[in-house]
Amino acid sequence: MAVRMKPSIKLVAGNSNRQLAEAIADYLETPLAVCQVKRFADMEVFVEIQENVRGEDVFVIQSTSYPANDHLMELLIIIDALRRSSARRVTAVLPYFGYARQDRKPGPRTPISSKLVANLITRAGADRVLTLDLHAGQIQGFFDIPTDNLYAAPVMVRDIKERFAGEEVMVVSPDVGGVVRARALAKRIDAQLAIVDKRRERPGESEVMNIIGDVKGRCCILIDDIVDSGGTLCNAAEALLKQGAKEVTAYCTHGVLSGGAVARIASSRLKEMVITDSIQPTEAVRVAQNFRVLSIAPLIGEAIGRTASESSVSSLFD
Repeated sequence: MAVRMKPSIKLVAGNSNRQLAEAIADYLETPLAVCQVKRFADMEVFVEIQENVRGEDVFVIQSTSYPANDHLMELLIIIDALRRSSARRVTAVLPYFGYARQDRKPGPRTPISSKLVANLITRAGADRVLTLDLHAGQIQGFFDIPTDNLYAAPVMVRDIKERFAGEEVMVVSPDVGGVVRARALAKRIDAQLAIVDKRRERPGESEVMNIIGDVKGRCCILIDDIVDSGGTLCNAAEALLKQGAKEVTAYCTHGVLSGGAVARIASSRLKEMVITDSIQPTEAVRVAQNFRVLSIAPLIGEAIGRTASESSVSSLFD
């Protein structure tokens, strides 16, 4: 009887974040599969997997970042192409899961778009999902397939310990909703916690009202999962400095940075804005003086390797 070979890993990348996909491939010492993702004249997405994937364990690396709808369609069509090519298992690796902020009905006659996107990914043929710092943890339950939500905290903790060694540090949540995330980080670095109490008058605008905690003379670290317009973080930094903070640095996993966010943050009183490469940094981010990018390729690469070998992923964060 012939010995059955262990299925190998195949990595497939869409167009959303090619640099990150290549870095993950380098970490795993596995080349990206040859895959053509292009547009017809009317902008329809066309995908062709140009190597054999039959019986393979395939990981599709694709953030559904701007332009979100294009990148989402790329992901769905790649998954469909792999399923029709007889891949043994297809894992959707989404370093940034778009539509995550639409996780509930904020008013009557509004959608829960993150659930719809979860359904689309599942129906396209994904067997499991691997993602990073979901905006709301309960979105894992929107998928009817196994879903691993990774955390960028270990990458940030390592960087903070290197950068702020010997400093008196205080972790700050930019709003009440982020307290759990900020408290977890503060515990990891053995720092105290402060909270910015704010009132949001209109979508995309925020007004800082009060600082809960004594930040005087401290190096304050604002922590959040997504930075979009940047208004909240800029206002929070201003308020913290007025309360006597020594300096303010922000750490955010996903740099959405829409509109004039990069210019707003670059001209703010934030000493530094640290983001990960879950969304491919733009040229504006690369040239901005107070932006810095941390790579999550080793983290995601390790999670992919453990998923392929059926090892524990959660132990990465113990």
